[in-house]
Amino acid sequence: MNEQQYEKLLNINTSGNQYGFPKLAQYHRYEPTPYSGLEQLFEHYILPENACLVDIGCGKGRVPIYIHHQFQIPVVGIEMDQKFFVEAEHNREQYLKKFKRKGESIQFINKLAETYKIADKDNVFFFFNPFSIHVFRQVMNHIFDSIERKKRVVDVILYYPAPEYMLYLQQELALNFLIEIKLMNEKNENERIVVFRMP
Repeated sequence: MNEQQYEKLLNINTSGNQYGFPKLAQYHRYEPTPYSGLEQLFEHYILPENACLVDIGCGKGRVPIYIHHQFQIPVVGIEMDQKFFVEAEHNREQYLKKFKRKGESIQFINKLAETYKIADKDNVFFFFNPFSIHVFRQVMNHIFDSIERKKRVVDVILYYPAPEYMLYLQQELALNFLIEIKLMNEKNENERIVVFRMP
């Protein structure tokens, strides 16, 4: 299916990029994750047992709603921009109205990613290069702290990973990636999906 067909199927409107610049310099502008990339991800990647996915910088809610529809797992979207958060909430309502699904398993939170308190059930984290390496380090530190508090397998999915994210994870943290997916019809080496599994 193409972008418009998915939007119609899910009864949501998440297309379009952000105009202007984010209010905070550490955060990058909004761009929705292509549905074709999500299809390719789940052709190669299997969610862990009892998965609960957190999309860091979820924009209008495309990734959480798509994943909820495909796998019926709990999903959380963290979005700092009030306008996008309102749109994500509206998309959630439209999706739930069409499919008559339970609303409590889809949650959107309007706050900065580095202030989100990671729940013990959160075990898959999705990033589409939403912010600077400085903020990414803070979020990763919270993830590590949460694993110390509640031992569990945690996956970190990087869509179009920034080189500095990869250097940090592979060289500083010495993490090995679980899977790498080269996105079809893309030429740039960053146009890929990489999944890290911790511990």
